[in-house]
This record gives sequence, structure tokens and C-alpha cells, in this order.
Amino acid sequence: LIPADAEGISYGKKEEKMGWNAQPTRMISFDNVRVPVANRLGKEGQGFAIAMEGLDGGRINIATCSVGTAQQALVEATAYVQERQQFNQSIAEFQATQFRLADLQTELVAARNMVRLAAFKLDANDPQATTYCAMAKRFATDAGFDVCNQALQLFGGYGYIREYPMERFVRDTRVHQILEGTNEVMRVIIARRMLMEGALEVIK
Repeated sequence: LIPADAEGISYGKKEEKMGWNAQPTRMISFDNVRVPVANRLGKEGQGFAIAMEGLDGGRINIATCSVGTAQQALVEATAYVQERQQFNQSIAEFQATQFRLADLQTELVAARNMVRLAAFKLDANDPQATTYCAMAKRFATDAGFDVCNQALQLFGGYGYIREYPMERFVRDTRVHQILEGTNEVMRVIIARRMLMEGALEVIK
């Protein structure tokens, strides 16, 4: 671990992002930074391996962020459609609205349970944990963004206005499909495991 004010560390400008504005993002540069032996997390040369070990947990973390944001978006959309009146009835009474809510809830529950399964595999040091974490990250972040996007649609034009939180939910969940390895990379990880001899007998 390296102190943030160590000699040789410099910081770039604060990036202007589409979402995740509550968290500052800057480039960090290391120029001949000396790291005392006491600050090492492992033996010399193990840095890359240690960093890779953190990826699975990071992917579960990002997947969980998507599930949580999508849950709140769906809670708010469900409340809104019961209040919003059209043709002398709430839009929640229209079957099209009910079908959309049902599909979004189903996707959300499926994503949450996939994340829980991946976390269980990781905690148990299962040899398939990396694959399950990749599947959970891919599915939950895609589903989370879709739930938020469709919840915004249920708000109509109000969903696009910053007075309501929907536009922020959509902006913030979009980056989840990129962080901790893009979802295209997750597909590569999953497919490579599937193509290994006998792997499909294990991934079930």
C-alpha cells in the first residue's frame, strides 16, 4: 500500500463523466515511487496475481451496484404508475404496464440470485468461481441497465427531467457494463471456460 502523498505520485485532472459524478475519477501517475518492504501486500513479483484475485470480488461488487440501483428504480416506477392518471384511471391498471412491471421484476430477481450464487462460489473457493462471477457481472449489469431504462420509460417525459432520479439511475448504471472488465470480456471468459474439455459438465 502506498501513501497518497508519496514522492513521485501525481494526479491528473478530474474527469467529467456522463454518470457516477458522486465519485471523482482522476489519472494517477507513479514516477520512480519508492515503496518500503513493510508496505508490500505480498512477496516481490506477486503484484499482478494479487490484483487478479481482486477482480472476481470487484465484478460481484459492480453487479450488486446494478441490482441495487435497478431495485430502487423499479420501486419508484411502481409507485409512479399507481399515481399517474390517464383516461380516468392509473396507468398501473393497463395490462401493458403490468406486463412490463412483471418482466422487470423477474429480470431483477434473476440477476440478484445470479449474483448471490457467484458470491457463494467465490466464498467457497470453488474452481468455477471466476466463471460464475463473469456470468453474474454480465447478466446483472445488462439487466440492471435495462430495468432502469425501462423504469424511466414508465415515467414518460418526467423520467428525462433531473427533478426525478430516473435519468441519474440510467446514467450511473450504464458504466457498470464497462467497469471491472467490459461485458464483452465477460463473454470471452465464459466461452473459453465452456470450450475447455469437460467444462460444461461442471458449469450447471
